[in-house]
Amino acid sequence: MLSLTHPGSPPRLYGPLEDALAPPRLHGDAQGRLPGCFARKQRWRTRKEEESEEAGATRCSSCPYLGSDMEEFHGRTLHDDDSCQLFPVLPHVMMMLIPGQTLPLQLFRPQEVSMVRNLIQKDRTFAVLAYSNVQEREAHFGTTAEIYAYREEQEFGIETVKVKAIGRQRFKVLDIRTQADGIQQAKVQILPERILPSTMSAVQLDSLSRCHVYHSTRPTQRRDQYLQRWWHKYQKRKFRCASLTSWPSWLYSLYDEETLMERVKRQLHEWDENLKDEHLPANPIDFSYRVAACLPIDDALRIQLLTIGSAIQRLRCELDIMNKCTSLCCKQCQDTEITTKNEIFSLSLCGPMAAYVNPHGYVHETLTVYKACNLNLIGRPSTEHSWFPGYAWTIAGCRLCANHMGWKFTATKKDMSPQKFWGLTRSALLPRIPETEDHPGQHQSLLLCL
Repeated sequence: MLSLTHPGSPPRLYGPLEDALAPPRLHGDAQGRLPGCFARKQRWRTRKEEESEEAGATRCSSCPYLGSDMEEFHGRTLHDDDSCQLFPVLPHVMMMLIPGQTLPLQLFRPQEVSMVRNLIQKDRTFAVLAYSNVQEREAHFGTTAEIYAYREEQEFGIETVKVKAIGRQRFKVLDIRTQADGIQQAKVQILPERILPSTMSAVQLDSLSRCHVYHSTRPTQRRDQYLQRWWHKYQKRKFRCASLTSWPSWLYSLYDEETLMERVKRQLHEWDENLKDEHLPANPIDFSYRVAACLPIDDALRIQLLTIGSAIQRLRCELDIMNKCTSLCCKQCQDTEITTKNEIFSLSLCGPMAAYVNPHGYVHETLTVYKACNLNLIGRPSTEHSWFPGYAWTIAGCRLCANHMGWKFTATKKDMSPQKFWGLTRSALLPRIPETEDHPGQHQSLLLCL
C-alpha cells in the first residue's frame, strides 16, 4: 500500500490544485497617418485586451477540485518600485514563484493557519523566497504572492486552510528575522521592470509619437483583413530607418519586443500545436513571465530569469533556451533522457506546466507530455485523489537511479483523449543544453544569452 504522505504522492481530489502556468509603439504610413478604422478602434481594443487578459487569468486560476465555495478577493496590491517592504515568509514552500503564476496551498500547521488569517485582514501579501537548490539556506531574491481565494475547513479537529495565490512582483532580500511564533519576516526591496524604448526611437521623428499604437491592438479576427494586411506591411518596413544608422536592420530586430514575441510564439507552437495566441498575454512583460513559468527548466536557470529586470532581455534568454534545449533528463542521473520537447502538450489554457498541491502540502509543478522513456512504474493504477477526472495515476521513477519523476495517467474510458500521458515534476528534470565550444565542461544551467 503506497503512503500518500510521500512527497511523490498525488493530491486529493478536493485539495487545492491550480492550472498554472510599455509595449513597443507602431507608426503610421510615410506621412505619419494610421488607417482610419485602426485608429478609431485603438482605445476600444485596448480595453477589450485588458478584459481578455483578466478573463484569461480567471480561466487559468479556476479549478473544479477546489469547489465553488471559496471566498474570493478582488483587486490587486502593487508596491512602489525600489520601495522597502516587510512581508511574512510562508515556511515549507520550496516553489520558485514567477510573477503571474498561480500558487495553490493547503496549510494545516497552526502557525501557518494563523499567519494566513492575519494576512486576510491586511493586504493578503506574503513573500515566497527563491532558492536555486534545496541545499541553499539563504535566498537573495523572491516574489510577492497575493491571496485571491481562501477557504477554511475543519476535519477531525484539525483546521485546514486552502489558499490560491498569484505571484505579483519580484524583490531582493535585504534582511530576514524570525519571530517568537516561528514565522519569518523578510525585509525586501521591490525590483522594478525596466521598460526600454523602441529600437528605432533614436531615428524617428518626435512629431510622429501621437501616431504610435500598442502591440496589443494587433488585429486577430478574420473580419479585420484590411488591418491584417496593413499590419504585415508595417512589419516589413518597420526597420527601414536602420539605413540611417551605422547598424544593420537585423541587429535592431534582435532587441525588438514584437519580433522577439513572434519568435517565441513560433517556438511555443512547435512545443504545443494546439496552443492559441489569444490565450497568451499581449503585454511583453506578462508574456515573458508566462513563458518563464511554462519552461521545464531547473531552479538554477529559473532564478537567473527571475533576476532579469527587462522583458526584452528575458525574452532573448527564453528564446535561446527554447532553441537549444532539445530534451529533458533526470536531474539526479543527468545523463538519462526522459522525454523530448516534441512530446510536450497542454491540458490547460495556461501552458503545458501547472502547479498542483497534494493533501499534505507538497507543491508539484507538473509538465504534461505524451511519451516518456527510461521510467519504471511503482504500484498499480489508481483513480483515488486523481488530479485529472477520468484518469488513473501510477507513480513513476527513474529506471537508473529510482528518483521520483512524476506519474503516468491512463484513461479509464475508451472515448477519452489522450488515452495516456505522463505528468513529470519539474524539480526532477534537467534540460539538456549542448556545451559551447568556447566553454567545454561548463555547467548546463548557466544562461546562454545575457
